[in-house]
Amino acid sequence: MLNGGTDMLKKIRDDLWETRGESPFPGLTTHAYLWTPPSGGNVLFYSTVTDADFDEIERRGGVAHQYLSHHDEAGPMVREIARWFGARLHGGLGDARQIEKVAGGGGMWLDHRQVDENGVEVIPTPGHTPGSTCYLVNGAGGESYLFTGDTIYTERDGSWAAGNLSFSDPVALATSLRLIAALRPDLVASSAAPGGAGTHDLRGDDWAGKVRQALASLSH
Repeated sequence: MLNGGTDMLKKIRDDLWETRGESPFPGLTTHAYLWTPPSGGNVLFYSTVTDADFDEIERRGGVAHQYLSHHDEAGPMVREIARWFGARLHGGLGDARQIEKVAGGGGMWLDHRQVDENGVEVIPTPGHTPGSTCYLVNGAGGESYLFTGDTIYTERDGSWAAGNLSFSDPVALATSLRLIAALRPDLVASSAAPGGAGTHDLRGDDWAGKVRQALASLSH
C-alpha cells in the first residue's frame, strides 16, 4: 500500500466513513466517502488519490459501487478500485468521455433523476462540469446524506461557494443549485474542501440559505 495522508477512515455516522484527507493540488483537500448500508453492497462516493485506505475499506466490506460526481475525480485510483474490489463505476453521462479516458469502459452513465437499485438518488446537476451529479441517500437513524461533489462546498473562511471555474457553465450551475436548495439533507459531503472540512452537519440548519450564499458567489 502507498503511504498517503495521515488519518485512517473517520467515522462520520454509523454507516458512513470518510477517507483520509489527500491533496491532489496545493491548498486543496479531498475525501471520498464509504457508505455501508444494511442491505450490503457498499458504495464509495468520489475517489481516493492513493490506495492508502484500501485495506481498511476492505475490512469494512469493500466497494461494490463507486459513484463519481464529475470527471475531475477520475484519477488512476478509479481503475485500482475496480481491480481491487470489483467495484462498478457510475457517473454523469455528460462527463463519460473524459472519465473513460482514465477509467476505461464499462461504466454506468447517468442522465436523469432517479433512485437506482442501490438506493442512491441520482440528481444531475450540470454546471461545474456538463456531467456533474449529486447523490442523496437515506442513512442511519433516518438521516439523509447529500453528496455534492464540487457543485457546492465551503471556502477556507467557512462561506459556501459554487464550483464555478473557467470551464464551468454558470447559468446551468445556478439552475442546479436552485434544484438542490429544495432538498432537506441532514448531512452534506463535498469532494473538494479548500478549508479541509468535507462534511457538514445540517440538522436544524438552513440549507437553502447556504445554497443562496453559493448562488450569490456566482455574481462575484
